Amino acid sequence: MDQGAVRRVVSLGATGPVGGHVLAEVLGSPVFAAVTTLGRRPAALPPAVVVAPDKLAQHVVDVATSDSYRQYLPGHSDAICTLGVGDPAKLPREEVWRIEVDYVVAFASACRKAGVERFSLMTSVGSDPSSRSYFLKMKGTLEEQVKALGFPRLRIFRPSMILTPENRYGLSQAVTLSVWPKLNWVLQGPLRATRGIRVEDLGRAIGLDAARGGRDDGARIYTWDDFQAILKAG
Repeated sequence: MDQGAVRRVVSLGATGPVGGHVLAEVLGSPVFAAVTTLGRRPAALPPAVVVAPDKLAQHVVDVATSDSYRQYLPGHSDAICTLGVGDPAKLPREEVWRIEVDYVVAFASACRKAGVERFSLMTSVGSDPSSRSYFLKMKGTLEEQVKALGFPRLRIFRPSMILTPENRYGLSQAVTLSVWPKLNWVLQGPLRATRGIRVEDLGRAIGLDAARGGRDDGARIYTWDDFQAILKAG
């Protein structure tokens, strides 16, 4: 893609915690002339975010079928997907798979067919299609299927624990949010990839990386150290 061309980004998952921070970042970026969100409801904007006139278009769609949003995709150069189930334990495995693999792959496929060349995808540290962990196998399968679509530039973000300012899912999350930030200094070497990251930092890193673009060099995987480098570069 011509680096001087007008760039437009479409997002799936902007109503979630990470996606909301991604949205704030791309809306504030002068790189993108237009931002489109697709979801079951419009994304809420933080009070501090001032949106330029006509920069943001939000479409309420059925994320289960690409037929409901396919018409909104042409003309976008970039796409970002942070769609996921907040608490997978509350849903049957098959439903989680549909949302986190089938819906996402359908979105990515529709984007590619519409001419989108750059795709940013959030998965998880340890993603592996051959993993014994159902969750990691699911995320690994997702990565492989999106890679197969052949985006000229694909960035896969693999966070470990995402640290939110509030407890949304009960006692287990409350314990995790309390303990995990204290472990970062212990997690060295290969374990650095499992360090926790604040939700606002992860969202900003995804948005910053999408805006900076760069070479169309196929698929690359980012973990904790990469997130920090992106944030430092600003």
